Amino acid sequence: METSNVKDCNGNPLFEGDSVSLIKSLKVKGASTTLKQGTTVKKIRLTDNDEEVDCKIDGMSIVLKTCFLKKK
Repeated sequence: METSNVKDCNGNPLFEGDSVSLIKSLKVKGASTTLKQGTTVKKIRLTDNDEEVDCKIDGMSIVLKTCFLKKK
């Protein structure tokens, strides 16, 4: 397995398809929803930016900052 430059809030490497949880409640820009702290996000996808991951939550495609994620 190759090393990953993408790291969660604790410095653990993140890989394509990992499951993570939110460490803070986040408001979604452009939507009237809030993602609650502790929400589990499955099957993340890495992006070109090492500080962001792409994922789907409740059918919405969302980009999350890795500083708000903790690897499961």
